[in-house]
Formats: sequence, C-alpha cells, structure tokens
Amino acid sequence: MSAVVSTGNLTPMASRPSAAKKQPAKKAAAPAKAPAKRAAAKKAPAKKAPARKAAAKKPVPAPAPSPTGGVYRLVRAIWLGLAHAVGAVFRGIGNGAKNLDPAHRKDGVALLLFGLALIVAAGTWADLRGPVGDLVEILVTGSFGRLDLLVPILLAVIAVRFVRHPEKPEANGRIVIGLSALVIGVLGQVHIACGAPARSDGMQAIRDAGGLIGWGAATPLTYTMGEVLAVPLLVLLTVFGLLVVTATPVNAIPQRLRQLGVRLGVLHDPAADEYDDLDDDARYDEQWREALPGRPRRRSGAVQAYDPGDAEQEALSRRRGRPRRSAVPQPSMDRRMDAVDIAAAAAADLDGAVLHGMPPSRIVADLTQGVSGGDGEPTTPTPVPAPAARPKQEKLKTGGGAVPDLTKSAPQETRELPPRAEQLQLSGDITYSLPSLDLLERGGPGKVRSAANDAVVASLTNVFTEFKVDAAVTGFTRGPTVTRYEVELGPAVKVERITALAKNIAYAVASPDVRIISPIPGKSAVGIEIPNTDREMVNLGDVLRLAESAEDDDPMLVAFGKDVEGGYVMHSLAKMPHMLVAGATGSGKSSCINCLITSVMIRATPEDVRMILVDPKRVELTAYEGIPHLITPIITNPKRAAEALQWVVREMDLRYDDLAAYGYRHIDDFNRAVREGTVKPPEGSERELQAYPYLLVIVDELADLMMVAPRDVEDSIVRITQLARAAGIHLVLATQRPSVDVVTGLIKANVPSRLAFATSSLADSRVILDQPGAEKLIGKGDGLFLPMGANKPTRMQGAFVTEAEVAAVVQHCKDQMAPVFRDDVTVGTKQKKEIDEDIGDDLDLLCQAAELVVSTQFGSTSMLQRKLRVGFAKAGRLMDLMESRNIVGPSEGSKARDVLVKPDELDGVLAVIRGDSGG
Repeated sequence: MSAVVSTGNLTPMASRPSAAKKQPAKKAAAPAKAPAKRAAAKKAPAKKAPARKAAAKKPVPAPAPSPTGGVYRLVRAIWLGLAHAVGAVFRGIGNGAKNLDPAHRKDGVALLLFGLALIVAAGTWADLRGPVGDLVEILVTGSFGRLDLLVPILLAVIAVRFVRHPEKPEANGRIVIGLSALVIGVLGQVHIACGAPARSDGMQAIRDAGGLIGWGAATPLTYTMGEVLAVPLLVLLTVFGLLVVTATPVNAIPQRLRQLGVRLGVLHDPAADEYDDLDDDARYDEQWREALPGRPRRRSGAVQAYDPGDAEQEALSRRRGRPRRSAVPQPSMDRRMDAVDIAAAAAADLDGAVLHGMPPSRIVADLTQGVSGGDGEPTTPTPVPAPAARPKQEKLKTGGGAVPDLTKSAPQETRELPPRAEQLQLSGDITYSLPSLDLLERGGPGKVRSAANDAVVASLTNVFTEFKVDAAVTGFTRGPTVTRYEVELGPAVKVERITALAKNIAYAVASPDVRIISPIPGKSAVGIEIPNTDREMVNLGDVLRLAESAEDDDPMLVAFGKDVEGGYVMHSLAKMPHMLVAGATGSGKSSCINCLITSVMIRATPEDVRMILVDPKRVELTAYEGIPHLITPIITNPKRAAEALQWVVREMDLRYDDLAAYGYRHIDDFNRAVREGTVKPPEGSERELQAYPYLLVIVDELADLMMVAPRDVEDSIVRITQLARAAGIHLVLATQRPSVDVVTGLIKANVPSRLAFATSSLADSRVILDQPGAEKLIGKGDGLFLPMGANKPTRMQGAFVTEAEVAAVVQHCKDQMAPVFRDDVTVGTKQKKEIDEDIGDDLDLLCQAAELVVSTQFGSTSMLQRKLRVGFAKAGRLMDLMESRNIVGPSEGSKARDVLVKPDELDGVLAVIRGDSGG
C-alpha cells in the first residue's frame, strides 16, 4: 500500500520549494548506504554540479504561503503511516502462519473444510436464503448439478481424514487426483443420462443434469465420438479415480474384494483357523509351564536363568530324533526390566555363560523405559545361536557330509583308479581324546550398562540440541570394546545431518575413534559406535563352551570373539572357505591366529583336520611344534613354504582325481561313502581307501613369502583358493603389510572372507575390506569381520588365549599321539638338482651371466661377450642355459632377449642355479 501511495504523488521535485532543502535531510536520513555508492558519488562531482547550476538559472517563482500545503502534507503523512501499519500487521500474520506447528495448520484446514461443509449443506439441503445461499447455488449447484447434495459429505470426509491422519501429507496429491477423476467421470455420465442438455437449453437444464463439470466432460466426447464411446470412456475414468483414491493396483483387486468379503462376513478366512490353532498351542504351552511343580512363577519382565537339566533333556530329545529347541531363552521385544530385573539378567549371564557355556542375554538399553529386551530371534534348531547382525553359520559334519546326488548313474566297479601317492592317514588304530575345555579360563558376563554410557548419551543429546538436529538417542548395545548407540531421526531429517557431525561427536565424547553406521542393518536407526573407557576381555574358552553347549561337532568351527551386540562370533572355516587376516603390528593378528589353531586342536582330532603351519618370523608358532595335527614340521624358510604350497596344489589335484573317479562332488560325500563302505577299490588293487581329513594351511606372514618367491607363491595361492574348497583344503593368510604388492588382486578375488584389524591408513583398509573402516579401529583385538556372503562387516572384539592355555592344550595333544610327518612336502629342490648336470664347469660363469642380465634387465649375447670376456660360442651357450631356466625369453632375431626375472628375485634364481636346498 505504501508503494501505491508514493507513486501516486505526481508533484515534480524541481517545482517544490522545499526540494533542495530536503535533499540533505534525505542524505542524512540514510546513513546505511553501501560504501560503493558513496565512492561512486564522490568520483562524479563534476557531473552533478552543472546540473544544479542549470536548475538554479531557471527562474523559480516564489510560492506564496498557502494553508492547503500543510493540510496536504498532514494527510499524506497519515496515509503513509496507516499503510505501513496495515502492511506490518499482515506481514506479521504471514510469518506467524509460517512458524505455526504443522499439526495446528492441518487442524485449521480440517476445521475450515468442516465449516464449508456446513455452509454448502445449508445451501443445498435446506434452501438457504440470502447472498450466501445464492453464492452456493451458483458455485456448487451450477458446477455439480444434481449431485450437489453429495458435496457436503465429500468435504466432511476430507476434513475427517485431515484430523485422523495428519502425518500422511504424501497421500494428498494422490487423493486429489483420484477424486478429480472420480467426480469428472460420474458427472459426465449423469449429464449424458439426463439427455446431455446444451447451453442453448438454458442454465437451469444444465443444473438439473451434471452441472458445468458434467457438461464440460461429456460434451466434447459426445460431439467427437458419440454417446456409444463416451459412456465407456467415462466409466473407465470413474474406475481409475476409484482405484487411485483407494490406492489399489489392478492386480490387487481380487485380493481386496476377498478381504472386503471377509470383513462383511460373506466369505470365510482359512488363515483364521491357523491363527486360532497357534494361539491355542501357545496358551496350552503357557498353562503347562505354570503347572510344573516346584517352579516359581516369574514376572513377565524377568529373564529366566539357564537350567542344566533343560540341556540334558534337549540332548536326549536330539538323540531320540525329536527337534531340539534353542537352549537360550530369548526375551521378548516389549518387555521392560527394572533394576531388580537387570540384576536377575546378570545372574542369568553368570550362570549360563560362565558355568554352562551359554551366551549372555542380548539386552538393549532403552533410555526411555529402563532396559528392554533386544530383538529376539526365533527359536530355531540352529547349531550355534548367533546374533541377527551376523550371517548364520551353517553346520558341516566331517563324518556325515552331504547326501550324494541320486540322479547320477552308479559308478562302474571296473573303472581304473588314477595313480597317486599314499593318502593322509593316522598310523595304527589309536584312541584319541580331545582336550577338555577346563584347560581354558572362564570369563565373567559382560556389562549391560555403566555410568560411562549414560555420560556419552548426554553428550550426544547435547550435540543434537546445539546443532538443532531433530534426533534422539533411543538405546544402545554395549559390547566388550565399543558401544553402539542407536539414534532415531525425526520426520524430514536427512541422515547426512548426522554423518556430517562426526567430528563434533568425536569432540564431545573425547574420542577420535568414532564410527557412524547409517543405517544399522535391520533397523531404521543410525548407529554411532564409540569405544568404551572400560574395556572387557573376551576369553576363548567362553566362545568354545557355547559351541559345545549347542552340540555342534563341526571340527572346523573356530572362535573369533564377541560382537558389538554382546553375541559370540564363531564360524566354520569349511564354509568360508579361505580367509585373509590383516592388520598393523600390535592390532591382535597373532592372537587371532592362536585362537584359530587352539580352536582346531580342541575340537578336531588329527583324523579330522591336518595342518601346515608357515611361520617366516620363526617365533610366532613355535609353541605348536610337535602337535599330531601337523603333516610337516613348522616351516620357517620362505622357499620351503613355496614348495609346501606347491605340494598342496598336487594334493588337491590327487583328491580331485579320486572324486572324479568315484563320481562325487565334495570330499564330505566321498568320506561318508568310505566310512559306510559303499566305495571300494577295484579288484586287484592293493590300495586301501580311507577318508580324507581336512587340510588347513596357515601362513602367518604372507609378505615374507611374496618377497622371496612372489610368482610361485601367488600362483599356488590362486590355484588353491580357486579349486580347493570341494577338496577339503582351506587357506588362512595373515599379514601385517596389507599392500597391493603383497595382497594382489588375484589373491583378493579368490579369498572371500576377510578379517581386518586396526590399520595405519585408509588405503590398507581398502586393500583388506574393499571399503573404509579399519583405519578407525582402536587396536588390541578390535576388528571388522566380513565373512563370505555378507554385505557389511561386523565389528567384534577378538578372543584372547594366554600362552599358558596354549601350552596346556598342546601338551595334552602331544601326550595323546606323536605327529606323523610326510616326507614329500618340501623336497622340490632335490628334483631341481638333477637338471643342473648340463651346466658342468660353467656354474660360476652362469651365475655371473644371470646376475648381469637380471641386474641390467638386458639380455644380449654380445653384452655377455664384452662383459665376461668370452667367445661367441660360450656366450650363446650361457644364453641357452638361462633360457632353459626361464631367466630370459626365446631369441627374436637380432633383438635383445626379454628378461623374465625381476631384480628382487635374483637371490632365488642364483639359489636354483647352484642347486641349494634353501634350508
């Protein structure tokens, strides 16, 4: 309004007597001008000065004092003041509406629609008189025709929806489109049914039909294609509108009609009987449990302690063939526990986890209702209860194996067996007893909540408040090393708002190792993992006692540790089937290898699993020297390690020969057939078939092997990891230098399972896991476990086994049986000695020539003549000897030969030429 008034003043500034006087006043009244404008005004004083002088030359008549001028200025000032006031009031109302709560705004819209429904109902139903009634008749009756009586009902239904469902604004557009199509289709059909009156028939005739909307929808269709096609098209439009309003796809119409019939009682729902049966079973089970003598009735929020008698009953049930229920009672999701219940849960953990090898209760701290039970898993007969965040490990029995394929034809008895060496076997009929779990220490139950967790929750809440992020910490799960806090976002809050606060959160909780997971797998929440100030120890014995209590007899099941949710992490190496363990020095890699080997010794006999241990460091695996599971002494020389890997490749090929000869696809099937006696050697063969044990190869430091013989080691590892799964051969590679020249692309592509401990850089984390995360770990066993088939790694605290425990287990195994070594594992250099006889007296000269060619990377006969001062025949013979040993490539005319050996491989090449054993 003020703008209109100011532009309406047409009095020229030059004709006003007070214009020159007001100009300085205006300049003084605007001190907030930009400095740029002031500078521009100062730079051009010459242009403004002549203009002022020219204006002064014009004769300006002196105005006579008149009372009308003062009245005009007074009226103008009053008008401008009122305009500013009214504008400020309206602007304040608009800003207030913007700041109004969305719920109040939706309630206001609903009440407005209710008011309109009342007015329209009074005008159409009660023949309202007056200007309002005339307006209703013109707008509503004129637009909707005969169906104007339904308009108030439609408005009331929309208002009720706004009141009942204010949280679903995304459906408003769908409902508007559906109602528009429905109204246009129905009114068009009504207009045609009433004779399709035209405008020449008068407005009253249109009102008695479908109104202006029906006339506008039906007239173009009837004019262009006639009523025969216009009516079906309008019917389709009506059906489309109805489907859009009810959010019903066309393929779901039969299901919706069936549900409608069930609600109306016309049809019978067969699923209701199943639900009734389930409810009856649950009711009967609850009544049976309450009727047991001597068992006190517990409150719904208490956690039941583990009873050893239940485990015995479950074991008997399993032996009799009945399905076994899970030995761990899972708390329901909606239960709440007070301080007494938390104490009961801790007691249950102590009784179950420590005394009987049961896992601790997976309790999630609820910050609003005390402590609530975590996401309970269904009670299924899985061999090892595992948290839902981990992929379920499957059970693989050495003695049972998989059922052979019955669709194949029976193998012929007269088929000749491939020639092979002796199988891996035990000498004699020896009774072997597994070590007792009492040799391993017991640990206490993990904490559920501490004062440090409450302090972190307060810090996170303060950060969200300061940065005005609509988010709240709704709970947390405490692990032995880190605690994962669950953060739920408000409506219309981006997840990036939380991830962008990573540094601020780290500053608030005084910890640089903050890891954000968005979202938590299986939950609509963002996870923030923060290290605990009071870390806990995870003992290997506790994890193995859990596997024993679950009666899982997989010999390749190894214990890894405990995850963030407090559940034990264990997995079968037969299902992995190969694993890469990497991390910086002191991150817990050696402890993981010790736990892996100890798990195999405790759970498997030498008949089940045989091992090859490679320890280039010479001090890491010396404690396991002499255990009966070894097929060769612990290998410390990198060259012999390369030979051992090549022997593993040959052993794999021989096993595949047997599998192909007898028609089996996996070593477990073959072993089962051998134990059952269904597989027999052909007549006349002196070979005695025996079951193959699993062969586990553990390399403690891969970098040392790759430095000495990278090509041989890489070729052997790639071939083993590609093919050895079905042959029962599994590989575990460990390194503290996860670089691309050690863990090459071929090795990574064929080793699907990864375990990353703390790394020094982001690049190392990407080499191990193909994603960041390991660089934020805090060391000392804190790792990320990514088994085969998992999408995201699971954070866990690795288990720990002391040297005294390892010594006790090793001594028990040594007392049971002496190792039976194979002599053909590391004898590759003896065969190479035989092919070196053609060198003769030229050994030293050949070594000089090889050193010269490899160091210069230039293979030329003329160069050898000049450098070694030999004739052309001798230089040509040296070049031929190097070609036969794959040092240089074949001759290509006058070109220099390609050098096939790198300078860092020179020592190995010279050792091969001299025939050294490398030992």
